[in-house]
Amino acid sequence: MEAIEGTGQIAVEPDWSLLLSDPLEVETARHHWQRITIEMRERETLAASTGHSIQRLVLAYLIYDRSARVVAEQGAVMKPKRGNPKAIARISPYFTAMREAASDAAALEAELGLSPRRRGGVTKVDRKNRKRSAAAAYLKSVEK
Repeated sequence: MEAIEGTGQIAVEPDWSLLLSDPLEVETARHHWQRITIEMRERETLAASTGHSIQRLVLAYLIYDRSARVVAEQGAVMKPKRGNPKAIARISPYFTAMREAASDAAALEAELGLSPRRRGGVTKVDRKNRKRSAAAAYLKSVEK
């Protein structure tokens, strides 16, 4: 395992070759990991406890990509088997897996503060000093 440069020892990258057999997917996983951890580091939301969530997010991206390739080639609906009068067209299991991976990825992105809609809720809020009005100078607190 290697730590992403610039994150110190905050998030240690998993050994993707233990989880994935395709060298192209291993490389893609590394790129996703690096992109996510750098963005989280810059937003100051990266912590050691988020490592496994990031790993699940990367795997959701890869499963989505795998399934999307099959759906693009074969379509979202499986044709009925020839010769069987009771056979009907069904939704492809790859399409279902693709939708589930997309849903999982969206939930994890929101949890990690990566989706644009959720960023404000996760990052530190920059509090600005309130301007005092002229009338506030005349108001004094009354002690009892």
